[in-house]
Amino acid sequence: MKRRRRSGGGSSGARVIPLTAARRRAAAKRRADGAGRTSGGRDAGPAAGPGTIDFHLAACVACARAGGRVLLDHWQHRGSFAVREKGRNDFVTVADRAAEDAIVRIVRSRFPDHAIIAEESSPGATSVGYRWYIDPLDGTTNYIHGYPLFGVSVGLADARGMRAAVVFDPVRDEMFTAARGQGAFLNGRPMRVTRPGRLASALLVTGIPFRSLDRLEEYLATFRSFIAGSAGIRRDGSAALDLAYVACGRYDGFWEMGLSSWDVAAGSLLVGEAGGVVTDFHGRPGYVDSGDIIAASPDIHPAMLRIVRDAFGR
Repeated sequence: MKRRRRSGGGSSGARVIPLTAARRRAAAKRRADGAGRTSGGRDAGPAAGPGTIDFHLAACVACARAGGRVLLDHWQHRGSFAVREKGRNDFVTVADRAAEDAIVRIVRSRFPDHAIIAEESSPGATSVGYRWYIDPLDGTTNYIHGYPLFGVSVGLADARGMRAAVVFDPVRDEMFTAARGQGAFLNGRPMRVTRPGRLASALLVTGIPFRSLDRLEEYLATFRSFIAGSAGIRRDGSAALDLAYVACGRYDGFWEMGLSSWDVAAGSLLVGEAGGVVTDFHGRPGYVDSGDIIAASPDIHPAMLRIVRDAFGR
């Protein structure tokens, strides 16, 4: 699901893990034990790179699979559970909450000193250390209506930025993974962005804003320009999967505004590690805070940025 992200240091919907000396010691022991277990590569999930198992990425994979199992368990009964509207066209179901609980339990057990920024969590402060960005069900409206395009998004950031990321499509069993400096993978196979050469040859994807109505006219101006200047536009209803699809070459570029940090954090690393370019509408790396994002092949990102800047008067 998508909610507009407030700019600034705080984050709406943040859950923070209390830091104690005992928890620090427990976390250190788990990490040491985990490093030994993952060195054999048996349960770590897709490799972060040839011959390499990334400990944090393995945790992201475990979280995404746990959330995905919950979503599929509820999928057959989606017509029978209540749907609550948090805001205009912004919904939450028991599946969202159950999937997030399953993911948060794993993070708490392995990394009790890390901060959690998750869509359905209670408000709280963010951390300057490790931060988990969790969207347990990206594409809730699709899910509610039985449209089988939704996913789980889990990303881990540190002081340098995004560290590890997973976007998981449980319906198609597609696991998109990336670790900083180690490339991006789909079900263990390397993936790269496309090189369409020019915008006129590019297939784009977007998300139609339902909350940022104060900037709707500017968005529609970009939409008109891209209709005229590209090979086509799609709208799938899941920003996390849109970004994953750019990373693996199914789309050439993506733009959207007013997203939340958990919508874009994981997917942005996928695109970057797959050779793409990710910026905000200023051409800077502020998309996690602003929720305004352009992610595309390096062939077309400059042209997309020019169109967006012209429409938004920047």
